[in-house]
Amino acid sequence: MKAIAHIHTEFPTKFGIPRQSGIVETLQGTIVFEPEFRNPEAIRGLEEFSHLWLIWEFSEAKHDTWSATVRPPRLGGNTRKGVFATRSPFRPNPIGLSSVKLEGIEMDSKLGSVLHVSGADLMDGTPIYDIKPYIAYTDSHPDAISGFASKPAEYLLDVEFPEECLEKVPETQRESLIAILEHDPRPQYQDDPERVYGMAFAHLEVRFKVEQKHLTVLEIRLVI
Repeated sequence: MKAIAHIHTEFPTKFGIPRQSGIVETLQGTIVFEPEFRNPEAIRGLEEFSHLWLIWEFSEAKHDTWSATVRPPRLGGNTRKGVFATRSPFRPNPIGLSSVKLEGIEMDSKLGSVLHVSGADLMDGTPIYDIKPYIAYTDSHPDAISGFASKPAEYLLDVEFPEECLEKVPETQRESLIAILEHDPRPQYQDDPERVYGMAFAHLEVRFKVEQKHLTVLEIRLVI
């Protein structure tokens, strides 16, 4: 298989990326096709759909070996489950699946058809292997049973964002950044109230501490 496109997001590193697609609905991303796949005929009719499935590669989680069991962060990193019973990136084949909202299609004179999406949980530059339309009557199963992930995780944090720090964040990115922090970007097995965490978001470095259910933003640095 070959990558048909790459997605561009506000996450230059893995740290802080939402744990599932759609959790932070305001997160924006753009999908740029590789030159070989920029024929506009390839997406004819795509504008008729509101949501898409993205099939992509865990490009930063490649391994020569694999394990039959993994430790899902959702369970605190202490309980093992079968790799095929989880969405862990550490898989025999490093393939990811995300559902995103199609916000629009732009025709660029150099890049061809560019897809604007929201709700993506992908790192900047992630290779996309395929794009399929989301079809509600077949893809949505409201009565499905979801095992250990059957309920939304109760990890929402109260975010304290000092005004002098918030002013350094572009207005168009504030809502998304606050939502990411509310969903606790730390690995779920880490709970050190004295530790200062650093998260890259867009052209910013966000430094913060977490004590119990309270996250305090300490500093916003511009990264050039």
